[in-house]
Amino acid sequence: MVANVKDKAVIVGIGNTEFSKNSGVSELSLAVQAIKVALDDAGLKPSDIDGMATFTMDTNDEIEVARALGVGELSFFGRSHYGGGAATGTLHQATMAVATGMAETVVCFRALNGRSGHRFSGGVAGAITTADAIHWGWYTPFGLMTPASWVGMFTQRWMHITGVTKDALYEVAKTTRDYGANNPAAFFYGQTFDRTEYDAQRSICDPLQLFDCCQESDGGSAVIVTTPERARDLAQPGVAIRGVAQCAAKDQEQMTSFYREEFAGIPEMEFAATDVYAMSGMQAGDIDAAVIYDAFSPIVLWQLEAWGFCGFGESGDFVLDGALRPDGRLPCNTHGGQLSEAYIHGVNGIVEATKLVRGTSVNQPAKQIDHALVTSGVGIPTGGAILGKL
Repeated sequence: MVANVKDKAVIVGIGNTEFSKNSGVSELSLAVQAIKVALDDAGLKPSDIDGMATFTMDTNDEIEVARALGVGELSFFGRSHYGGGAATGTLHQATMAVATGMAETVVCFRALNGRSGHRFSGGVAGAITTADAIHWGWYTPFGLMTPASWVGMFTQRWMHITGVTKDALYEVAKTTRDYGANNPAAFFYGQTFDRTEYDAQRSICDPLQLFDCCQESDGGSAVIVTTPERARDLAQPGVAIRGVAQCAAKDQEQMTSFYREEFAGIPEMEFAATDVYAMSGMQAGDIDAAVIYDAFSPIVLWQLEAWGFCGFGESGDFVLDGALRPDGRLPCNTHGGQLSEAYIHGVNGIVEATKLVRGTSVNQPAKQIDHALVTSGVGIPTGGAILGKL
């Protein structure tokens, strides 16, 4: 059963900090900075916030963020599991709170020193205190200890089944970098590459090379969600949440799902797509642009298939036809994505999807963007959302 929350929650404020490799400040400071930018964008005060949604991985206690900002009473706070899968999960939490009246104005945030502090490229290391150690124990002895190694294994299998080649991975990485090179806020602003340079980069985990892998970044991003009624009186045009879902599928692990008879697929994202399309009353053909979670270039391809933009194994041809480019069928990751703007666990992607619907992206496509899809990380409890004009 799909809940009827279509258009009952609206994004009214968005904010990013500076993105860097060494912020020089605490993660609490980054969270507060991002939320303050989002409040100013909406024309709201800290005291207007009565709810907060973030990641279980975020180090910032909501009460510490609230006190630092000057927020008053909180009637709601919730967290979505893990890393990238929690990105639109925060929207899911906020939408439920606003639609049911548990809170009126909820801020979704993620802040991390992902380069100067804890680096996710380190993978499984140190004392493991969660039940995930059970499934990690099956494959870490064989050297599969990092996200790149897990995704590399998946990609090898998927490419073997489908016949998709490195040409498609390059197209995703290249298109995303070209967007980032035109975005002053992106780490790779002004820096693009060609196929020769792409091919020359060091191997991370075959078939993944350096430019197929997202960055490690310091920074924060925030999104403010409120009711349609409140939204009409604020500074920015509201962007409605048409549909949002958070999903896990059978035999899923935290990221890899090697328990399945066939692991070269992401049924959890197909589940999310089914729910979001049912909630919104829309289909792939109604989506004008997308921000697709890009921790690694191949996972963009898998998600294009899961969301019905093309069939299984057809995403290579889809992108090689120019679909993700500014004049293509589905302009994608127009901020530069996590590959080329910054890795803020996908919340900067929600910021960009909101800009696309507002019409204010630095790489705004020439065609009108009435609806934008934004997704979360794959393989972990995941999700997605469709945003549209209020």
